[in-house]
Amino acid sequence: MVPGEHAEDAIVADAGNGKDGEVLRAMGIGGDDDAERQQHGDGGFGLKSFLWHGGSVWDAWFSCASNQVAQVLLTLPYSFAQLGMVSGVLLQIFYGLMGSWTAYLISVLYVEYRARKEKEGISFKNHVIQWFEVLDGLLGPYWKAAGLAFNCTFLLFGSVIQLIACASNIYYINDRLDKRTWTYIFGACCATTVFIPSFHNYRVWSFLGLGMTTYTAWYITIAAAVHGKVDGVTHSGPDKLVLYFTGATNILYTFGGHAVTVEIMHAMWKPRKFKYIYLLATLYVFTLTLPSAAAMYWAFGDELLTHSNAFSLLPRNGWRDAAVILMLIHQFITFGFACTPLYFVWEKVVGMHETRSVCLRALVRLPIVVPIWFLAIIFPFFGPINSAVGALLVSFTVYVIPALAHILTYRSASARLNAAEKPPSFLPSWSGMFVVNAFVVAWVLVVGFGLGGWASVTNFVKQIDTFGLFAKCYQCPPKTHPGAPLPAPPHH
Repeated sequence: MVPGEHAEDAIVADAGNGKDGEVLRAMGIGGDDDAERQQHGDGGFGLKSFLWHGGSVWDAWFSCASNQVAQVLLTLPYSFAQLGMVSGVLLQIFYGLMGSWTAYLISVLYVEYRARKEKEGISFKNHVIQWFEVLDGLLGPYWKAAGLAFNCTFLLFGSVIQLIACASNIYYINDRLDKRTWTYIFGACCATTVFIPSFHNYRVWSFLGLGMTTYTAWYITIAAAVHGKVDGVTHSGPDKLVLYFTGATNILYTFGGHAVTVEIMHAMWKPRKFKYIYLLATLYVFTLTLPSAAAMYWAFGDELLTHSNAFSLLPRNGWRDAAVILMLIHQFITFGFACTPLYFVWEKVVGMHETRSVCLRALVRLPIVVPIWFLAIIFPFFGPINSAVGALLVSFTVYVIPALAHILTYRSASARLNAAEKPPSFLPSWSGMFVVNAFVVAWVLVVGFGLGGWASVTNFVKQIDTFGLFAKCYQCPPKTHPGAPLPAPPHH
């Protein structure tokens, strides 16, 4: 019999004590990290455990919140210029709640998969469960293939976006090197994430990352308010359908950062407690994204249509430079977040996933970084690439596949009767859950993938036609120091 939540908690509480620790590990509920956590918690303070071995509810909350608001914070004002103020606010709230719902579905499916496997006596010691494995175990190999394809491609381009963002941001502090050269440099820096074994080890990084983003968001808000409206400011959005749906899919991308949900859950000491963590993280993220995007659009209006990075319009001073540097560090962290699941997949492919040696695993992981580096140099389109990834990849990975998978997993009466997790208290009916899931699938397929895909791909192709592939310095302003000036960015 698989223990319920209270039984699981009781076993975890005694994880450091001989037999109980062995039982825990055999059931795959924790493993060595749980025992080590209890050892440090009960037997004295352990600095390594405190800084390195994270698996609490708070660790998961920081990971989710930190992973949601990286470079996309800088592109949301651009989206508001495309959408207009009212649509910008409403769509953030709508997609934030929808993203929280599908993150909840993923957590339910993870618990279901793990419960079924533990009934079969399977242990997950030294093995990180991933989303495609959950789909395989619950729905079969075709779903595994779909989950693997969409998730890996999304995470690949998510990592690409972080590199592009690094180059775009550092340019506003030091424009002596063009953005392409900065991409080379930051690609080498981000490659060092191969040494971080798993999401257990992001405890301090997640905490710092969210602090950095919080500073940046409130700096943008206050700086825009202090700057005030530019002379002759206009707020014409929404003006064109292409721009409207491009902006909408960027927001869909913003609240679709849970391609790593399963890995974050697996890193928890008590994964069942994940249920509402993503929603709580999203509510905090609203306090960062809504004020900053609204203030920037109020101050600069349509100028944002040709400045997809919010930093490009704010006056240079120590506060802005501090925000740029903090965002650079956070983007390094987010690069690691996006790449770590890819590292796991690759390790499993080459048979090195359960290897204990950090250095050997790092060496095996390096080939993953090379294509990310190369793609960031080919498509350096900060802003438009977020929308394209949102429409073509996030729509399926984060919204459509989890909702459909939940419907199919619990379509039979026996599956519902024996479900490891029952419907939530706020929606206690299985039928109600299926209706909400069907709405999510229909909305995202039509508005996110259909209209959003058309708009974002159209805009993306326009960037290629305007700037070309391998663009040396995408949307660079004229240089302020001696040298050949760069052309001003054209209007969309």
